[in-house]
Amino acid sequence: MTTNTGSVTREWDGLTIPAAGTYLLDAAHKRVGFVARHMMVSKVRGEFADATATITIAEDPLQSSVTATIQAASIDTKQADRDGHLRSPEFLDVEQFPTLEYRSTGVKSRDGNEFVLTGELTVKGVTRPVDLEVEFEGVGRTPFGTDVFGFTATTEIDREDFGLTWNVALETGGVLVGKKIKIEIEGEAVRQG
Repeated sequence: MTTNTGSVTREWDGLTIPAAGTYLLDAAHKRVGFVARHMMVSKVRGEFADATATITIAEDPLQSSVTATIQAASIDTKQADRDGHLRSPEFLDVEQFPTLEYRSTGVKSRDGNEFVLTGELTVKGVTRPVDLEVEFEGVGRTPFGTDVFGFTATTEIDREDFGLTWNVALETGGVLVGKKIKIEIEGEAVRQG
């Protein structure tokens, strides 16, 4: 983390955005979460506690890029037995595939502070295109002279597209674990140098 004396913001398309540069996801101000259906009647929420990301804000904001790495073993649904099962070869197989990876391939402006980040998500060795709906939350400078910006991002994936096919049929119809997984990311990114 470095302190900056230059401009923290600039105007672009009617929006105040961060100055160009490299930003890292702030470990103390982030959540990489997900929501899955359980027994077709409720939702289970969880998160990955250990995730890093490098966000490169370009002079042309639509040329910006993101790379992210999530430690698969850091999955936490607040239930130890379920977390152990999710780490097993029946789901994430964290011994063989220790990370989930995301690499952006483009940025599209949608409306105001809303963007679409196109990219590729790799889970359990399988890579698929995944678009994130991103909302830019704002930019500022901390009292300690550090430039930051905030964002949220969401998407929905089909876990079976990534080879996560384990399930159990229910007597009442349906399955134990839903196929669709909603991804919810919130964070602050800190400017480097």
